[in-house]
Amino acid sequence: MREVIAVHGLGARKSLGQHFLLDLNLTGRIAKAAGAVKGATVIEIGPGPGGLTRAILSAGARCVIAIEKDTRCRDALASLVHAAAGRLHLIDADALEVDEAQLARALGEAPRNLRIISNLPYNISTALIIKWLRQIAGRPDLYHSLVLTVQKEVGDRLSASPRTKAYGRISVMCQWLTETASCFDIAARAFTPPPKVTSSVVRLVPRPMPQAPATWEAMETTTRAAFGQRRKMLRSSLRGIAGPGGVSSLLAASAIASDQRAEEVDVAGFCTLARAYAKISDAER
Repeated sequence: MREVIAVHGLGARKSLGQHFLLDLNLTGRIAKAAGAVKGATVIEIGPGPGGLTRAILSAGARCVIAIEKDTRCRDALASLVHAAAGRLHLIDADALEVDEAQLARALGEAPRNLRIISNLPYNISTALIIKWLRQIAGRPDLYHSLVLTVQKEVGDRLSASPRTKAYGRISVMCQWLTETASCFDIAARAFTPPPKVTSSVVRLVPRPMPQAPATWEAMETTTRAAFGQRRKMLRSSLRGIAGPGGVSSLLAASAIASDQRAEEVDVAGFCTLARAYAKISDAER
């Protein structure tokens, strides 16, 4: 892998959030964290020099769709594309703008039960996760599972419990729609170049149904408002979406105390709040 990087001048770019994982034992562990992938369609974001890509192919994936916006990686991965004999498709695109279902369909793959296995670029990891959660909210069967390498801080936030410092908007949205688990940590020294933080491999498995009924739009609006001013009580932080006079009605309809803060409300509580917000908003239209 180091030879591939040297030959093709693949120095990691900070602007792309790149930190290459070259340890084949670790890339193999990441692929195994996704369970049996033999015969599956797998999407990988930012394959770089192809360390994890090789592990996914070795695990028996039928089709690997690797999305990479760094044009330097085309030549570096050309020999791997050839060796994969039609199993590896390298897509030149921005992962934030790709429609995964449409992409799979265009390649002749069924747009359901897709697997994402990826060492996410650090600078867009949260944005990508929110994007995928939005897709899951509309179509739970699109993804079988998502196995993601992220900064440990991000991984901790995904599975954080109420009344903890890490608990926030992405904790609520993630746990509302998926079963979330931490698999293992990876030390900074395993990457080239080493990041300044430890990384974590996490696994998200979409729930057949959300933890409680609510719409994505209402959940997004209420959690953004509540955690946007997380140190304030909800009677203050929700004024931006309900107005001074509407907050009392919103909280009463949600059975949430007005002196509670966002970090004290569990996922089910936010779902109740989102339903009440949607009902009040519809009545005002």
